[in-house]
Amino acid sequence: MGLRGLPHRLRPESNNSVSLSDDFLRAVENDSDWNLIRRIDGKVHKTLKARDLWEKIGYAAWASADPGLHFNTTMNDWHTCVSAGAIRASNPCSEYMFLDDTACNLASINLLTYRNADGTIDIAAYEHTVRLWTMVLEISVMMAQFPSWKIAKLSYEYRTLGLGFANIGGLLMTSGIPYDSDEGRGICAALTALMTGVAYATSAEMASELGAFPEYPANALHMLRVMRNHRRAAYGEAEGYEKLAVNPVPLVEDHVPQKELVEHARAAWDKALDLGAEYGYRNAQATVIAPTGTIGLVMDCDTTGIEPDFALVKFKKLAGGGYFKIINRAVPEALRTLGYGEAQIAD
Repeated sequence: MGLRGLPHRLRPESNNSVSLSDDFLRAVENDSDWNLIRRIDGKVHKTLKARDLWEKIGYAAWASADPGLHFNTTMNDWHTCVSAGAIRASNPCSEYMFLDDTACNLASINLLTYRNADGTIDIAAYEHTVRLWTMVLEISVMMAQFPSWKIAKLSYEYRTLGLGFANIGGLLMTSGIPYDSDEGRGICAALTALMTGVAYATSAEMASELGAFPEYPANALHMLRVMRNHRRAAYGEAEGYEKLAVNPVPLVEDHVPQKELVEHARAAWDKALDLGAEYGYRNAQATVIAPTGTIGLVMDCDTTGIEPDFALVKFKKLAGGGYFKIINRAVPEALRTLGYGEAQIAD
């Protein structure tokens, strides 16, 4: 948060996050005091107003895009392996949240490639891709090289995967749907629920043949609770969640134009839960939504990860010097979808 005064060429490239508990957020709401605790001896280092600290965090994020936020209570409420310890942090980009000294191999799907000419999603192709890549990532756990023996050992014991998607912004833009809209959120929720449900169902199928991940028996009750909560959200339920401090925003069927997406998502979660209850899961985690900055460029995505486009024309600085210009190619198709004529689009 103190890097804004540095010349641009001297600023370190890093991602910084602050981990917040629900207790801190309640202290902000109530304008209460907050103790800063020293890591080494656990004693109070300083006491200040929670709102003052919150204001500094918000200002720093506005001024420099850092820090990001970790909602630590929620992270651990959805933790599949509680018996092994709490989730304390994430990887630098914050998509992978799990135990210390673990890692996962990532793969992302370009959502725009599944858009049919009429604006619907090719559900069969999407499900096939998710199923196939869940198996590919499972294989990659044994083939990957890890930076330390401890990370390698825990990766084998928990077998976490990182399948995700990119270009939701490009998909919505091409379809003429506002990113910040009920319809946009509904489509994103349905695609995410479908991807995650199919991935965990595939993981359970692999467990039926290969066995669950080694640490599954010690965490079965926790993981099945998390799976049940996922299924409730896919079914649009507002209540009945198990051991959550804050209920999730559920999938709203009325906000999804293509109802088959919702039907398939719910069927996938039914299968994931039924097979998991019988066989367990091969992987402690199956999906993440990564920022996909570099691989998004390789995949010709107009937008990265789950994010909207921050500019229609962007410039990317190259490591060897210079820049190159990136133009969002979804704009012409978006304008056609919205009914503009070719002359207007050219203008």
